[in-house]
Amino acid sequence: MSNDLLELMNDIAEIECDVPLSTMTTLRIGGPARYVAYPDSTVALDALVSLLKERKVPYKVIGKGSNLLCSDDVFEGVIIRLDKFDDYYFIGNDLIAQAGCSIIALSYQAMKNGLSGLEFASGIPASVGGVTFMNAGAYKSSMSDVIDQVFVYRDGKFEWMPCSECEFAYRKSIFQTHTDWIIIAARIHLVPKDVNEIRELMDSRRERRMSSQPLDKPSAGSVFRNPEEVPAWKLIEGIGYRGKRIGGAMVSEKHVNFIVNEDGASARDFLSLVDEIKERVEAQYQIRLHMEVERFNWPNRK
Repeated sequence: MSNDLLELMNDIAEIECDVPLSTMTTLRIGGPARYVAYPDSTVALDALVSLLKERKVPYKVIGKGSNLLCSDDVFEGVIIRLDKFDDYYFIGNDLIAQAGCSIIALSYQAMKNGLSGLEFASGIPASVGGVTFMNAGAYKSSMSDVIDQVFVYRDGKFEWMPCSECEFAYRKSIFQTHTDWIIIAARIHLVPKDVNEIRELMDSRRERRMSSQPLDKPSAGSVFRNPEEVPAWKLIEGIGYRGKRIGGAMVSEKHVNFIVNEDGASARDFLSLVDEIKERVEAQYQIRLHMEVERFNWPNRK
């Protein structure tokens, strides 16, 4: 990429060069990104995306990187971070939050306001944009249960999309098939409830997470989606893969649907372990597991 492109991007947003993706993901895996951009307004975002499209430069918007498996290769493009899109507002029982807001922080702010609905998200280390993109969930609840509208940048326009148009399903949304659309904010509908009741539920779930998940080690959360027939962890347990290790990647001893970066794991270590688990599960149970974690900067794979 030319120096004049860097100069133009610097006029629009804060730019960093040659930043390891491993520093931008909770898994702590990934090769360097040539540029990282931090626009601070919708005007800057529009100008940046328009410039990159005009120059045919690849780009990727990421949040807190809690659900990403980045390859070890260099990403010859621009990572766009919406960290500065972190404003939120309570209007009646609704919460309007920009994409860069932490969903954990918002769940606690909602609790303090006596508003219920985000308790399930109080342990998800992701941004509003990320949880909306993935329709993230826990405890049999998901973002589609509380999202009323999503503010989106698409086709050069900023507009609100109703939840009904977002094609939410289990860990899916329309944004996964329209990767050029950028989630800017979400309007979340909550319901009044006693603050102490909300706090007690969030506290009990935090204790449950701490006792059952490997929160002390880098991971991308649950690796596989749960098949309809049986939870993924039961299948992984059934093939005897608790503690199984390839290179620096290891199936967690604490929760077998987590693969942790035990010791300087490469992306190839992680994916090799994923592939081996899928093959063994399919051979033993005739059930095909599907990754919940998003792959980025990889050659096309099935």
